[in-house]
Amino acid sequence: MTVVAIDAGNTRIKWGLRDGAGWAARGALATADAGALAAVAARWPHDARIVLCNVAGEPVREAIMRALPAGADVRLFAASAECCGVRNGYAQPAQLGADRWAALVGARGRCADACLVVCAGTATTIDLLAADGTFRGGVILPGFDLMRSSLARNTAQLPLAEGVECTLRPAPTNTLDAIVSGCLHAQLGAIERMFAAIAGEPGARCLLTGGAALRLLNDLNIPVELAENLVLDGLARFAAAG
Repeated sequence: MTVVAIDAGNTRIKWGLRDGAGWAARGALATADAGALAAVAARWPHDARIVLCNVAGEPVREAIMRALPAGADVRLFAASAECCGVRNGYAQPAQLGADRWAALVGARGRCADACLVVCAGTATTIDLLAADGTFRGGVILPGFDLMRSSLARNTAQLPLAEGVECTLRPAPTNTLDAIVSGCLHAQLGAIERMFAAIAGEPGARCLLTGGAALRLLNDLNIPVELAENLVLDGLARFAAAG
C-alpha cells in the first residue's frame, strides 16, 4: 500500500510518500502556500492512501483538501485514546494536538524503551512516553525563533537576534549572543528537566524532531537521537494499521 502523509504545521506543510518500507519522496512548502500542494499531489499515485494531520487551522485544512485530487482516499488524523500501541494519558485525549500524537505514535515505532519525544518547531513540545507505551503527559513552550521574536516585539531596547550564529555561549558578552544563548538555554533546560523523569530507566533516550532540532542537538547533555520524520512516521503507522 502506498501512503502519503501530510503534516500541516503553523509554518510549514511537510509531506512524504511512503511505498513499502521506506520514504520514496519527501518535501515541504510554506503553510501560507497550501494551495501549491496541488502541483505536488498531481504526481502522487492515484490509489495512495492520504493521511492529513493539521494543526494550522480550518482555512489551511480546506486549502489542502482543495489541492488534493478529486476522489482521493483521505483520512484526517486526530488524537484518540489509543493508537498503534500508544495509550493517551491526557485527561481529555481528544484535546491533545494531532501533531504531538502523531510524533508519539512515530516514536513508539522506533523505540520500545521509555523516551522523551521533543518536537522543536514554532512551538517546542516535550512529551514523556513510557516503556509500556503510555503517554504520561508533557509541556509546550515557545520555540527558539518565537522566543527571539517575542523579545524584539515586546521590549523597547532588545533587537531581533537575526543573522547571528545560533551558538550557545557560556557567558555572552554582547546583546545578540545573550539573546541567542538565553533562548537556547530555555529550550535545552526544559528538555533536560523533563528527561530527568525517565533518566534512570533502561535504554531511555530523547527523540528530537522538527525544524529547530539541529540547533538543539549538539548541546543536549542527555542521550539523544535525531528523528527527522517522526510525525510523518506516526502518520504512516496509523495508515498502515487500518
